[in-house]
Amino acid sequence: IDPPRNGARRSSVKIFGPRKCANKLGTHRTNVMNNINEQFTRQAQEMFNVAKDARIPENFQAMAEESVNRSRDFYQKLNATAQENVSALEEFMLASHAGAKAVGEKMMHNAAANTESAFDAAQAIARAKTLPEAARLQADFFQQQAAVATQQTKDLFELSSKVAKQTFETINKAATKSFETMKKAD
Repeated sequence: IDPPRNGARRSSVKIFGPRKCANKLGTHRTNVMNNINEQFTRQAQEMFNVAKDARIPENFQAMAEESVNRSRDFYQKLNATAQENVSALEEFMLASHAGAKAVGEKMMHNAAANTESAFDAAQAIARAKTLPEAARLQADFFQQQAAVATQQTKDLFELSSKVAKQTFETINKAATKSFETMKKAD
């Protein structure tokens, strides 16, 4: 600091270094926070003291209890409906899976039978001694396969129809049961 000029008095303000200022500022902040905490604690204690004797009106308690009971009943009915819907979905999936498995197995059986017939016919044609005999064996095979393919198609269509009917009956039964449960929930 420059010395005073023209007879001015020297200031009595003390200048602190950065460390001393930080310490004083930190102490001031701590004091402010302590005061805020004390005020909050005092106000909270006053609120609790006022509220400790407060009573909830009986009609409000009854209304709150009734609301909780209704909510619980609604939840239980909703939960039962959800569980029934999950069971219905499981039944549908099992029926669909069983139907798809039956159709798939039938198709695999048909493919295996057709392949065996083709190999048997090829072997018989390969053993033929004359060209007319080979042509007759081939014609017989085609004629036989046409009849087999017609029967296989008919059987597969009947099985598919049966599976579809069973699946739709399962869906209908589950939907009816679900709607009845939802009606009860109302």
